Amino acid sequence: MGALTVSQDPEQSWDDLVRFWEEMEWPEGSKVEIIEGIITVSPAPALPHNVMAELIQRRLYSVIPDNWGIYQTMAIAVPSRMGMLIPDLVVTPRPDHPEADSHIPAGLAELVVEVTSRSNARHDRISKPAAYAAAGIPFYLLVDRWAPDGPTVTLYGEPKGDVYRPLSTAKFGEAVKLPAPFDLELDTTEFPVA
Repeated sequence: MGALTVSQDPEQSWDDLVRFWEEMEWPEGSKVEIIEGIITVSPAPALPHNVMAELIQRRLYSVIPDNWGIYQTMAIAVPSRMGMLIPDLVVTPRPDHPEADSHIPAGLAELVVEVTSRSNARHDRISKPAAYAAAGIPFYLLVDRWAPDGPTVTLYGEPKGDVYRPLSTAKFGEAVKLPAPFDLELDTTEFPVA
């Protein structure tokens, strides 16, 4: 099953759209995001997707400060791009008031990680990085199992406007380096091949 989009009134305000996103009864286990002003409902990711996210998360825990967290279901808001996005991983300092909201401003994130699925690869390659860059998130790690030239991992950084600069790319089985504040060489040899 692919992603489903829920159309809404094009004149709807950001606040109304977020309220609808928060209050609607969505299918259990699905991932519901607002991407470029459109509510998108995706099925739960497959096992290989989850394995890759877990391997990255495990490695990141060894290098992040004690007051930072790695979150798998945290929504981050990018109102300027009409986005309420749920990356596969968000690395951010722990929120001061975790009970306060259903989401945090995207600008608080230090790193976001997306692992592509067949149904969402376009969003992970185009729409989401534009929103993450516009929010000023320093690093975006794209694990692209469905890349045209074979599975790759690309680290993006130095956001300007809604564009990132590619910092490094590795094929599955090679390592990709995450610079400070992470200083981590991420080994991808255990990643399941598509």
